[in-house]
Amino acid sequence: MTRSSMLPDSPPPPFQKPRFRRWRFLLGAALSLCTLGLATLVLVGWGLYAHLSANLPSVESLQHYQPPVVSRLYTADDQLMAELSHERRIYVPIRAIPPRVRNAFLAAEDQNFYSHGGVDPLAMLRAGVTDIISILTHQGKRPLGASTITQQVAKVMLLNNNSLTIDRKIREALLAMRIERTLSKDRILEIYLNGIYLGNGAYGVEAAAQTYFNKTLDQLSNAEAAMLASMPKSPSNYNPFLHPKAAMWRRNWVLDRMSETRAITPEDAQQAKQDPLIPQGYTRFGPLQDSEWFAAEVRRQLTTLYSEEQTTEGGLDVHTSLDAHLQQVSTHLLREGLINYARTHEGWHGPVGHLTSLTTWQDDLPSQKPPAGMLSSWRLAVILSPAPVVHVGWVSGHTAHTATLRKADESWSRRTHPLLPGQIVMIEPQSDGSAALEQIPQVEGATVTLDAHTGRVLALVGGWSFQQSQFNRATQAQRQPGSSFKPLVYLAAMERDISPSETFDDSPISFGDWKPQNYEHDNWGPTTLHDALRESRNLVTIRVAAHLGMKAVSDIAVRSGMVNNMPPYLPAALGAVETTVLKEAGAYAAIANGGHSITPSLIDYIQNPDGTIIWRNQANHRTVTTENGLPVIHDDRPVLASPQSAYQITTMMRDVIARGTGVRAGVGIDRPIAGKTGTSQDYHDAWFAGFSPDVVTVVWIGYDNPHSLGKNETGGHLSGPIWNGIMKAVFATRPKLDFPTPEGMTLAEYDTGRIRAIDAFKQDQIPGASVPLHGFGDGTQTLTAADTGADMIPDSETDMPSSTPNNTSGSANPANSDAPLPPPTPMAATPAPSTPNTTPNTTGGGDIGVGGLY
Repeated sequence: MTRSSMLPDSPPPPFQKPRFRRWRFLLGAALSLCTLGLATLVLVGWGLYAHLSANLPSVESLQHYQPPVVSRLYTADDQLMAELSHERRIYVPIRAIPPRVRNAFLAAEDQNFYSHGGVDPLAMLRAGVTDIISILTHQGKRPLGASTITQQVAKVMLLNNNSLTIDRKIREALLAMRIERTLSKDRILEIYLNGIYLGNGAYGVEAAAQTYFNKTLDQLSNAEAAMLASMPKSPSNYNPFLHPKAAMWRRNWVLDRMSETRAITPEDAQQAKQDPLIPQGYTRFGPLQDSEWFAAEVRRQLTTLYSEEQTTEGGLDVHTSLDAHLQQVSTHLLREGLINYARTHEGWHGPVGHLTSLTTWQDDLPSQKPPAGMLSSWRLAVILSPAPVVHVGWVSGHTAHTATLRKADESWSRRTHPLLPGQIVMIEPQSDGSAALEQIPQVEGATVTLDAHTGRVLALVGGWSFQQSQFNRATQAQRQPGSSFKPLVYLAAMERDISPSETFDDSPISFGDWKPQNYEHDNWGPTTLHDALRESRNLVTIRVAAHLGMKAVSDIAVRSGMVNNMPPYLPAALGAVETTVLKEAGAYAAIANGGHSITPSLIDYIQNPDGTIIWRNQANHRTVTTENGLPVIHDDRPVLASPQSAYQITTMMRDVIARGTGVRAGVGIDRPIAGKTGTSQDYHDAWFAGFSPDVVTVVWIGYDNPHSLGKNETGGHLSGPIWNGIMKAVFATRPKLDFPTPEGMTLAEYDTGRIRAIDAFKQDQIPGASVPLHGFGDGTQTLTAADTGADMIPDSETDMPSSTPNNTSGSANPANSDAPLPPPTPMAATPAPSTPNTTPNTTGGGDIGVGGLY
């Protein structure tokens, strides 16, 4: 046994733990937590993404994006007449936007636009760092934005949300990336440049160029393009009209950015900085001078064709029939007529204001607001001294002026309201250095001029001033036409082959308590239709209507467009119905054009923004075809009467102007014209309606709340001279035409018993002859309900359709009203002896008077 084998066994070594085990455990735990956290973050992120993207709007709508665009109205010669819009925007395709304008906006808003995918990470990082520094240094600045142009499109066009929240920014970014996958870069930029708001009511770059510089985009300089590109950040803070220094600084910053992005050279940038910032003071285009009534009626008609939204935001180009020059002439002549009437009948209305001190009148007067309806040529003035000579002072263009008031005006004012120092009045400076005292008339009026063949309205004036009252008296006021209705009665007679030389009895007649009279209160006995129409004899007209039967008269009145419906009262034959100036013009056009009913129209055609015609006026349509090598006209207009009957009435109405009640309408006119005066009950309405071979004009004067214009103030006296002036303006640009004679007509001169007249006769009629008529027309038989409608005549004149002071439309019982009519009372006519009474007219000129109904 060896020694070593006898040694006791040594104890076993202690247990050794694995090296770095603890660290491995900690690392594993950390990795597990990271994995769990990452998974949780992914799940939360996915949930947040799903939540935020769930209600995102579809970007598909941008593929067919049509922003609200200004609709424009044009005159017949393509002058811009008016713009219709809620947002002033003029859409311009990207290819038509000059590079300098595009580059200016890219430099200022998104220089990496063509390279990023909807969001710009570098810009976001830069903005984030800047915002953190701002917060740490307590600068209090608004957080710096990092939105790309695509994100701005998403915000404005789809999100429509300006709130500054994390939610909105994430949704904006998500939407921007979707837009980038759907639309091309050029399309996104086009939407942005046409949709962005740039201040002063301008949406899009084209509207802004016009608003700030009165230029189109292709006329802008580098400095002007940079000015527009400076606006998106804050249109109010960088408005050059309000904050020129801030606007200049921002513009120059954009020019530097354009230089940095190499859109322009540094030299070009420095040169552009030297350009002064001078905005042109462009104001939104309003209606062409004096065209407001016409434009408002066009807008009303557009809203019946399309919705209000499409009318004002659809970018429509509406081409109308307006003759701008004739519209201005008509407006001027109507105003002149109303001023002349008011000066004679209304007296001076008094001052429109008062200054407490005359020592500072030059400073105080400009702050006074002019009354609505004051003409642009008038001035607000203050009475400086009333005696012995009235001196007035006014301020124009920051310059004070003084003048003496005309003696006639001083006398005129003294009758009602004596002039006192400090009173504010309206004056018009005169060429001789004096001043004329002016006032806004209370009386109103309206005119319509239209093409007799096409119905195209060439001019339409609805009152004294559109700013004062937008009620259109040419299209909305229902008024009684008086004797201007009579040509339709006589046209119905011509259609029954009654000749112009036929005689009816002009003698007293009564229907119960109603005892109609002639205006002159005399009687002529047997009277030809020619003389009866020429001198507007009421009793003959009643007998003609009774002979025809009121159904025939009503039928032709409705088919002509004069009225929508007509009560079967004999007073209706004398104009105791209701119509508008526009409707009467359309009815007269049917006589002027040879017997075809027409529909007055203001719109010729309408184009959508891409130039396609989407609507064309098809009323009063005539087509031309070729047959056997020759053109043939096909007339689709409704027939009101034969050309022969229309020509007979036209010939008779020519003598109304030549030698009848309408003489004042024909002064100085050497063209073939025809017309008729009209005056309604108690002189409430004064009309003159007439025509040439191709143009119709109707003039009306009256008060909105109907009351008398004054004794003997008739249509021939008040409206005739205005009609005369308008037609002279019409003839100044048109060749001389004659009324065409239809086939089978004979023009013959004969003795009417009062004058030598020329009339037109049909083939079976004997010129100048009067044949016996059977029925009421010859004055020998009683009027029966069966053929005249006399059973509907009211018991007394107070029951008849008439005007009431409280009805601004002109009648208490309009012809197209649903209100019940007075109860019918059967009665027979009582012809009086037909002994002529030729008592001369001592009441002056006039045209219609039947007791209580004029």
